Amino acid sequence: MKLSPLGDRVLVQRVEKEETKGAIVIPDTAKEKPEEGKVIAVGPGARNESGKVVPPDVKVGDRVLFGKYSGMDVKIDEAEYLVLREGDILGTL
Repeated sequence: MKLSPLGDRVLVQRVEKEETKGAIVIPDTAKEKPEEGKVIAVGPGARNESGKVVPPDVKVGDRVLFGKYSGMDVKIDEAEYLVLREGDILGTL
């Protein structure tokens, strides 16, 4: 299945950071979700007041930072993704 975001929405796959905290093992259920991801698909962009489409600033393959509670989680073909607006992206890495 292929998902194509509409408007200024972006499809992001979360990227796990590797963290080691000595010998303490934190179970997966207690870990926070990562706030970093890789852009998988980008919509055509938002429309401005005159009706023109403004192209997005991010492109497929970019690594981005986003807010902890941003977007909506979706599951496609056993993989988990996040759909969020381009405005919810804080920056690129």
